[in-house]
Amino acid sequence: MDQLEVQPSQSTNNIRDAALRSQLLTRRERLHAAIPSVPNAEDVRELLREVDSALERMQAGTFGICETCHDSIEADRLLVDPLCRNCLDHLSPAEQRALERDLDLAFQIQQGLLPKRQLASDGWTVAYHYEPAGPVSGDYCDWIAGENGACFFVGDVTGKGVAASMLMAQLYAIFRSLAAATQSPGELLARANRIFCDGTPFSYFATVVGGRIGHAGEVEISNAGHCPPLHVHAGGVASIASTGMPLGILCETEYTSQKLTLAKGDNLVLYSDGLTETFNTSREQYGAGRLSRLLEQQSTLSPQQLLAATLEDLKNFRTGAPRTDDLTIMIIRREG
Repeated sequence: MDQLEVQPSQSTNNIRDAALRSQLLTRRERLHAAIPSVPNAEDVRELLREVDSALERMQAGTFGICETCHDSIEADRLLVDPLCRNCLDHLSPAEQRALERDLDLAFQIQQGLLPKRQLASDGWTVAYHYEPAGPVSGDYCDWIAGENGACFFVGDVTGKGVAASMLMAQLYAIFRSLAAATQSPGELLARANRIFCDGTPFSYFATVVGGRIGHAGEVEISNAGHCPPLHVHAGGVASIASTGMPLGILCETEYTSQKLTLAKGDNLVLYSDGLTETFNTSREQYGAGRLSRLLEQQSTLSPQQLLAATLEDLKNFRTGAPRTDDLTIMIIRREG
């Protein structure tokens, strides 16, 4: 979600540091309380010294500055671990190995949150592609089967890396807990937004499109600032506009829903901006127009075949240009 990222300002850093200072003070109190009950408390004392050092750097105005190159430490790493002293380029060998282990574990956890690769439910088939730009992704993708019809979601958290992947996991937990008890996708997004606001660091937000499959091809859909889904039908391709702002900006935001009916053979295509905002070596953007034309030309293919055709077209368009953003595509087809 590159184009929506908020560049950190001094006020943003001050708010971040205040939140982290509160977190460090709480950690300090707990460590002090733990020392008398630990038989060999040297490890606890060492961690306490690290916390005190971080608090001293905040007091001196050097918190978040790499001790090797004196440049800024990555903001998402500080949010995950406020004890960081060096940027990624200047980690010690031991720190690099520990980071690699953590990223491997994060990757495995994130893969476990994804839906099954090929889904079929009550006359619908679903195929999706989920591809992180790095070890982990800030994209969100889910399909939740239920007695009152399946729910589907595709989203994108600001930023990249571990912090974004943690917020992706938070979205997964929020929507999984609310989906069964909330019928309207608009109300579902509104309730999820309130929870996400309460637990999300300042300057982070997420775009999400979600919906529920009904009877006789009916789909109700709501969009919190995400890329417009595409309804691929016999007459062409129709874009479905956003119905509200991204999650995490204003806690009391309301969202409306739209209803559409998919005929037999129609597809609903959801995607993240890692698809339409991909650039080639000439700095041309893939764009929603090219995607729509491809979908219209290949509309009779199965979801898995249509997904493969889209990825192949994207690869041909890039002509070797590096990929810089997470990529998610979900295709839902009414079969009967």
